[in-house]
Amino acid sequence: MLDLVLIAGVVITLATAIPVFLQMRNHPKGLFVCFFIEMWERFSFYGMRGLLIYYLTKQFLFTDDHASSQYASYMTLIYLMPLIGGLVADRWIGTRRAAIFGAVLLVLGHFGMAFEGKPAEQTLTYQGHSYDFVRHGMEEPKLKIGEGLYTYHSDGHDGLVIDGLPTTAPLPATLAKSSYSLDKHVVTSWAESAFFLSVSLIIMGVGYLKPNVSTIVGQLYKDRDPRRDSGFQLYYFGINLGSFWAAIICGYLGEKVGWWAGFGAAGIGMALGLVGFLLGKAWLMGKGEAPDIAALATKVGGVIKTEHLIYLLSFAGVAIVYLLVQHNDLVFIVLCVLSVIMLGYIVYNMCTRFTRVENFRIGLALLLSVASIVFFALEELAGSALSLFADRNVDLNIISAPIRWHFLGTDIVLASQAQLSRLTLPVHYLWIDMGFTAAQTQTINTGWILILAPIFAALFTYLGRRGADPDPVKKFAFGIVATGLGFLILVWAAPLANGLFQLPLIFLVLNYLFTTIGEMTVSPVGLSQQTKLSPALIASTMMALWFTGLSWAQQVGGFITSKAAVLTIGGEVVDAGAALHKSLSVFNIIGITVIVFGVALFALSYLVKGWSGGVNDTVPVEGPGPRVP
Repeated sequence: MLDLVLIAGVVITLATAIPVFLQMRNHPKGLFVCFFIEMWERFSFYGMRGLLIYYLTKQFLFTDDHASSQYASYMTLIYLMPLIGGLVADRWIGTRRAAIFGAVLLVLGHFGMAFEGKPAEQTLTYQGHSYDFVRHGMEEPKLKIGEGLYTYHSDGHDGLVIDGLPTTAPLPATLAKSSYSLDKHVVTSWAESAFFLSVSLIIMGVGYLKPNVSTIVGQLYKDRDPRRDSGFQLYYFGINLGSFWAAIICGYLGEKVGWWAGFGAAGIGMALGLVGFLLGKAWLMGKGEAPDIAALATKVGGVIKTEHLIYLLSFAGVAIVYLLVQHNDLVFIVLCVLSVIMLGYIVYNMCTRFTRVENFRIGLALLLSVASIVFFALEELAGSALSLFADRNVDLNIISAPIRWHFLGTDIVLASQAQLSRLTLPVHYLWIDMGFTAAQTQTINTGWILILAPIFAALFTYLGRRGADPDPVKKFAFGIVATGLGFLILVWAAPLANGLFQLPLIFLVLNYLFTTIGEMTVSPVGLSQQTKLSPALIASTMMALWFTGLSWAQQVGGFITSKAAVLTIGGEVVDAGAALHKSLSVFNIIGITVIVFGVALFALSYLVKGWSGGVNDTVPVEGPGPRVP
């Protein structure tokens, strides 16, 4: 068997990586090191994220509401924890040590995810009696009543209609919503605890690694170096190269082989990233070291070195995260409290340490962080609402019907797995899989990024060298409007849904195209602006605050996903028509809302244009590389 998604992945990678690496020759060598570890960190992270919502709904049988809340809790903490990692790096261990420690935690967490146990089992309770839902392989669950197995469908109001049920059965064929309850039986008692421990290690690991690698990238460039923005675009390519292959490999292994295989592959990727970062230390040119290396060796109470105590306390912090991640309401409270503390810390420094120009720069950085919440709330739906939408309401066949031809004595068949099962074929044939798994659809977004990243990097460099580069607020406004249009495209495609209430795959591809265009003008630009606008004293803290914006986006995204929740049994939606209608209604509201916000932000850009204090002005760069005339 050959897989078209895999073949396309190789072609896209080769076609896009060559111009990226040619451009990287004109950048500091340390960019390669940061590029490599972020590529593998994103491979591990997105490999896990691509499977997570399905793992929660199909392995643990969480309802849509519970799964979206749990997903939001995990992702909120993922982006909230850089507050801790950034502060610890700034004040004590430096960005390089923080990144290494984070990578170690990530390796442990991702390998821990490979221990899954047996899936939970769904039961229906009616008048005190329980009935099991039985599932064989990839088939839809069936309700076992006595010795019979029965299919069922929705009555349109979250009730159930049991197909072919005899009149002598112990329950009626039509069950109103209020007359029954759905419960689950946990088969492996330790599985959920192991899951929460593993994600807690991942959360803490991302907190230490994510903000600090990005900060090192900024430290590799001198002030007003025109290569900085393009450097972050190239770095962003590395991030998304890892994300791209995560969706292809981990998504395939998780859904076709087993959850353990998908999560295990993510762990292997992170281990490779850690090794590469350790070997590339010399290329960082001393960047990212601790502010006071001698102080790290000082023993606290004459017992333990300061550096080792920090690591020990961080492991203790994993236990706190373990308790928090299971309760999204507590996570929201923590997010509010820490956000207020961090903003207070920044405002205090603005009032006591920085000049008027520096304060305006910080104000612009804060504005961009707030605006990013709107974009990322939609972009991050790829792992929750859009993932569920792809699984339930998108036709994942690349071609509408199988294609067969005979070549050099071999029958070649182009078909998805579902299409192949309906064909009569000879003993020997070559099958090219023409279907996506639901998790693999997340590779569409990163595939677009691989294609567009070098184009946007070259475009921003070209505009910057001619003094025509739009200011960052206008770039944000453009990106937010583009993302809103991407969701409206799905709404406009509703009349083209098939009899199974599935939209053609092309419209999901277009949604991701517009979201990616938005992402290229928001995320790498925002990362670059945080390093440009932030005074060195609080550089990592400001970067961590940027990721706090992503935490707020997760809370908003969790709320959006919960609004599209529908009845599921055994992890499968009962009424696909209701699921389509509900999802598109939500997409329509958020699409219109963010477009209005983007237009308002564009108007505001003219009022805050001077806040950058000249940091976005470019000067000629010395040495090899592009020069400004």
